[in-house]
Amino acid sequence: MLGTLFNKHSGLFLALLFFLFHSTHAQEEQQSPIDLVSYIKSLENRFEVKFSYINEDMDGLSIDPPKNLGDLGDILSFIESQFQIKAEKLSARYYTLTKSSVVDICGIVLDNFAENTIPGATVEILGTDMAQISDTNGVFNLRQVPRKASLKIRYLGYLTKYISVEELLLQGECPRILLAQHYEELDEVIVYKFLTSGIIKEKDASISLNTSEFGILPGLIEPDVLQTVQALPGIKSIDETVSDINVRGGTNDQNLILWNGIKMYQSGHFFGLISAFNPYLTDKVTIYKNGTPAAFGDGVSSVIQMETSDHIANTWTGGAGFNLITGDMYTEVPFNEKLGVQFSARRSMTDFLSTPAYKQFFDRAFQDSEITDEDNNTVDDEITREEDFFFYDFGGKLLYDINDRHKVRLSLINIKNNLKYVEHNVTDNERTVSLLKQDNLSIGGQFQSQWTDRFSSHLNIYYSRYNLDAQNLFGNQVQLLFQNNKVIENALKLSTDYGISEHLDWNNGYQYIETGITNATELNEPKFSSEIKGVIRIHAPFSQLNYASLDNRFMAKVGARFNFIENLNTFSKVLIEPRLNLNIKLANYLRAEILGEFKSQTTNQVVDLEQNFLGVEKRRWVLSNDTTLPVTKSKQGSAGINYEKNNFYVGVEGFYKNVDGISTNTQGFQNPHQFSGEIGSYQVKGIEFLINKKSDRFSTWLSYSFNKNDYTFDSIVPQKFPNNLDIRHTLTFAGAYTYKNLKLSLGVNYRTGKPYTEPLDGDDALDNDFTPARINYKAPNSSRLPEYFRADASAIYSFKLGTGINANAGLSLLNMTNRKNSLNKYYRVNENDEIEAVENLSLGITPNFSFRVSF
Repeated sequence: MLGTLFNKHSGLFLALLFFLFHSTHAQEEQQSPIDLVSYIKSLENRFEVKFSYINEDMDGLSIDPPKNLGDLGDILSFIESQFQIKAEKLSARYYTLTKSSVVDICGIVLDNFAENTIPGATVEILGTDMAQISDTNGVFNLRQVPRKASLKIRYLGYLTKYISVEELLLQGECPRILLAQHYEELDEVIVYKFLTSGIIKEKDASISLNTSEFGILPGLIEPDVLQTVQALPGIKSIDETVSDINVRGGTNDQNLILWNGIKMYQSGHFFGLISAFNPYLTDKVTIYKNGTPAAFGDGVSSVIQMETSDHIANTWTGGAGFNLITGDMYTEVPFNEKLGVQFSARRSMTDFLSTPAYKQFFDRAFQDSEITDEDNNTVDDEITREEDFFFYDFGGKLLYDINDRHKVRLSLINIKNNLKYVEHNVTDNERTVSLLKQDNLSIGGQFQSQWTDRFSSHLNIYYSRYNLDAQNLFGNQVQLLFQNNKVIENALKLSTDYGISEHLDWNNGYQYIETGITNATELNEPKFSSEIKGVIRIHAPFSQLNYASLDNRFMAKVGARFNFIENLNTFSKVLIEPRLNLNIKLANYLRAEILGEFKSQTTNQVVDLEQNFLGVEKRRWVLSNDTTLPVTKSKQGSAGINYEKNNFYVGVEGFYKNVDGISTNTQGFQNPHQFSGEIGSYQVKGIEFLINKKSDRFSTWLSYSFNKNDYTFDSIVPQKFPNNLDIRHTLTFAGAYTYKNLKLSLGVNYRTGKPYTEPLDGDDALDNDFTPARINYKAPNSSRLPEYFRADASAIYSFKLGTGINANAGLSLLNMTNRKNSLNKYYRVNENDEIEAVENLSLGITPNFSFRVSF
C-alpha cells in the first residue's frame, strides 16, 4: 500500500525535494553585505591587481557584491556610482581609489505615514547656496555637493529633517527619505471671515478679497472688484459708480488704486458704472482704510491694491463668459516649471447690441434725468439722442522663475473708452456733438529675491500713461471745444524685509516717483488756447518694524515714511508720515485695534461741472503747486473692537480724519464757489458697526455707519458747513444662502440724503445785473436730498458641462422696487434767463444675466 501511495504521489514528492534543495542553495549563494575593504582585497586576488587607498575613506562602507558583473572595469564603475569613489588606473597592475570631495546625490521625499510622495519639499545643502524643490514625484537631484555637508529637508506640515551626505550615500543610489508629520497647537488665528466667502478682515485691520473663493452679494453675479468693496462699512459710492468711491467721506481721487503694484489713473468703464479690472484674473484685493503700511504713499483716504496670481499654474486653465453689457475671456498657461503667462480681455457689446441693462446704464450715464423750472415744473423739451459707444480692456502677466529664490514678473494693462454722442433739442433746434476717448496704458516689472532665509527684497518698476481727449461741438455746431488731460508716471520702488527674530521683522525701502500732467484747452470762438504742464518728483525712503508676541496676544506695526517732494516749477518740501497699527487680545474671542497714520498726495482731480460734455466725464487730473492747489495732507486715527465666536462676528470702530489742502475745484461744488478755487479742509468723525452670523449654508449681516463730515473754508461764509459727501447715516441689511449648486442673495441699502445748495426764494433767486444772469444761493449745502433706498437680488447656479469644464449662470436685479432715488440736484440758468433745476436719478430697475464656463 505504501508503494502504491509512493507511486501515486512520487511527482509531488520529487517537486518538494527540488524546492527545498533550490531554496537552500539560493540561501547559500545569497551573501550578506560585506565590508568594502574585504571586497577590495578579494578583487586583488581575483584579478591579480593592487589597490592604493586611505583606510579612513573606506571605513564603515559595506557592499552587496554584484553577481552579474565579471569585468574589473565594470565592477569599479559600480563601486564609483555606489560610493562616489573614483578609481584611477596607474598601470596594468596598480590602481588608486579616492573618495571624491564633491558628489552627485538624489533622493525621494515621502511621508512616513502612507509613504506618499511629497512634491514641493525644499532640499537645502547647509553652508552653501545650493537648494532645490522636489518634483511632482518627490524626487530631487543635486550635483557637485560637498561630501562633508548635510541636507536640510522641509515641507509645510512636516518636521524638518537633517541628514548628512555621507549617510545618504550609504543608503544606496537614490534612497527614500521619510518625513514625519508635524503636530502642534496653533496660535489663535486672527482673521475674521464675514459677509460672504472670500472676504476676510486681516490681523492688521485690512480687508482682503479672494476672487477665486468669492461667494455672492446682493445685485452681483460676477466678483466685480470695485463693486464688491462697497459692501464693506465705510465704503460707498454716493453716485452709484465705481469711479467715484467714497471711503470715510473722501473723494475718489483720494484713493490709491494699484494693479500689480502700478498706480492706476482710470478705474472704470461706462463712465464709472463698471470696474475696469477683470475679476477672473485678479487673485487678491487688499483694502486699507487706516493704519496703512509705510510702503504705501499717496491716497489720503484709502489704498485699494489688486494683484493677479503670482504663481505659475500647474496646468492650463481659463474661462470665458458674457453678460448683458460685456463679453470676456481669461487664461493661465504654464510653458514649463519656470515660465508661465496670464492673459485676460474684455469688450463691451454696446455698439451692436442693445439690452435692458444697457438702456438703464445709458440713461444713468448720459442724461441729466429730470429738468424743472424755477417753479418746479418739468421742462418738456423734445430731445433725441444718438450714441456710438464701446469700451475694452486687456491685461497680461509674464511669470519667470529664475530659480527657487529669484523671480521676475512683467505686467501690462490697457483700458479704453470711446464715445460719440449726439443730442438734438428738437424744440429749440439745437444740436450738440461730443467725442470722448479715454485710455490708460501701464507696464510694470517686478524682481523678487529671497537672498537668505531671513532677508528678501522686492523691486518694482513701472510706467503708467493716462490720456483723455474730449471734443464738444455746440452752439448749433459753431463752437468747437477741445480738452486734453494726460498723465505720465514713472516709478522705481525697492523694499527689503529682514527677519530679526521669529517675532520681529524689519521692513525698509526707497521709492522714486515722477509724475507729469498736462491739461490743454482750445476753443475756436471766441479764440482761446491754454496748455498747463507740470512735473513732480518724489523721493521716499521708509522703514517699519513688525512685531508679534509668541501667542499673538500683542501685535504691532510701527513705521514712518519720509517724502521729499519737488515740483520743478514752484516748490519743494519734506513731509514725515508716521504709521501705527496695534492689535491687542483683551479676552478670548475679543481683540482691540488702534490705528493711526499721516499721509499726503500731490495729484488730485478737478471736477468741471459746467454744462459742456453733457455731464458725461468732467474730471481732470492736476498736480499740486503749493499755491492754487497745495499738497493734500491727512491725519487719521481709529480704535475698534472685534468679537468672533462660533461664526458670529461683531465689529465696531470709531474714527477721526482731518484732510487739509483741498480746493473747491476738486470737491464738485455746484454753488457760487464752484470756480472760486478756495482752499480749505474737511473733518470727519464717525463710527462703523457690523454684525454677521454665518453657517454652512447662509450668512446674514447688518452694517451701520455714522459720519459727521464738515468743510472749513476761511474765505467762505459761513466758514464751516456740511461736506458734499456728508452722509450721516448708512444702513445695510443683507443675506446670502447656498443650497448645493445654487447661491442666492438679497439685500437692502438705506442712507440719508446728501447735501446740496438751493437758490434763494422768490425774485431774490436771480441776479440780472450780470450777463449772463447769476443765481443767488442760500447757505452752502443747507438743504438735503430725500433719503436713498435700494433693494437688490442675485442668484447663481453652477453645473458641469463635461469632464473638467464647469459652468454657471447668474441673474441679478438692481433696484427691485424701481425707486427713483435722487443722487444729485443742482441749478443753472438757461438762455431765457430762467433757473432750471437738474436732478440726477439713480439706476431704475435693472436686470442682468451672465453665463460663464471655466476649465
